[in-house]
Amino acid sequence: MAEVALQGVSKTYDEKVTAVRDVNVTIQDKEFVVLVGPSGCGKSTVLRMIAGLEDISSGTISIGGTTVNDVAPKDRDIAMVFQNYALYPHMSVYENMAFGLKLRKMAKDEIDQRVRSAASILGIGQLLERKPKALSGGQRQRVALGRAIVRQPQVFLFDEPLSNLDANLRVQMRTEISRLHHQLQTTMIYVTHDQIEAMSMGDRIVVMKDGVVQQVDTPLNIYNNPINQFVAGFIGSPTMNFMDGVIKRNGSLGFHQEGSSFQLTLPTSLSSRAQSGKKVTLGIRPEHIYLKSTSETKSIHRFSVQVEIVEPVGNEIFVYFSTGTSTRYVARIASDNAPRVGTSLDLFFDSSKMHLFDSETGNII
Repeated sequence: MAEVALQGVSKTYDEKVTAVRDVNVTIQDKEFVVLVGPSGCGKSTVLRMIAGLEDISSGTISIGGTTVNDVAPKDRDIAMVFQNYALYPHMSVYENMAFGLKLRKMAKDEIDQRVRSAASILGIGQLLERKPKALSGGQRQRVALGRAIVRQPQVFLFDEPLSNLDANLRVQMRTEISRLHHQLQTTMIYVTHDQIEAMSMGDRIVVMKDGVVQQVDTPLNIYNNPINQFVAGFIGSPTMNFMDGVIKRNGSLGFHQEGSSFQLTLPTSLSSRAQSGKKVTLGIRPEHIYLKSTSETKSIHRFSVQVEIVEPVGNEIFVYFSTGTSTRYVARIASDNAPRVGTSLDLFFDSSKMHLFDSETGNII
């Protein structure tokens, strides 16, 4: 049993700077949970408190049902993979992976079995005699993973382990780590600022901002049902479009953008929660703005916009446009329908896919 529970966990430096505030999260046994957020949000601090590398200011951390607030890092039965590989340059791959086990005075045969088993899992069996300087970045990362695997811990902790790799290798390695989780069936906690990594790897995601947990849920639930404007804007690439405006009643409730003629009738799902006269921020994802009308229902609204930037990215195109204000928005369309910059374009907005946020609090309405 390797459940990790954080109850009311906070971290304050010098009694002045609060890095983490009242975190309450439970990571289930064998679950892969990703902590994600912008730089400085406190996600790595949370991970380091779980590892015991940072003392907690208040609250309780338990691993496998045992409170570990006062337990030394080496006795918490965890293994951590850092952003820098921290390999000993004078040791071979085999020696790097075996070093921690030797310090524990484990039997030589057991060490050899664990090292070779981990090397086989990671596909680095042929590299065991090499020194780190003779390895690529991806191979060094595999050695760092192997060094953690041989420990056979209750919990794996990953602190942005792929940030030093190039784009293609990052995709490959995140697939490898996901495969490793399914193979080892061990609790894993992973920290990243990359929302693509979070969406593609986690069973659940913990979104953080300014030391506070904003939302904890599955990737798709967070994407489709963000709890506030920050989560909606942080998760998703390109980011969600946001329009500031006000709710007005003209027969039915509608959204009117400030500073332009852009307006649309709210569907029942939104109008039942909206209030006339209230200032709101409307959010819609780029994939819910269409080049052609896909439906004759009332939720599809047609607007003429001005094309400002066309950005081809392979099988699709990002079209940046304006609605008469200085703010730029983006639509995601198929690559065979590329418009020209500077032209007017009819786009269809699906209001049934929109979100309304309170302009003052940022919370979902």
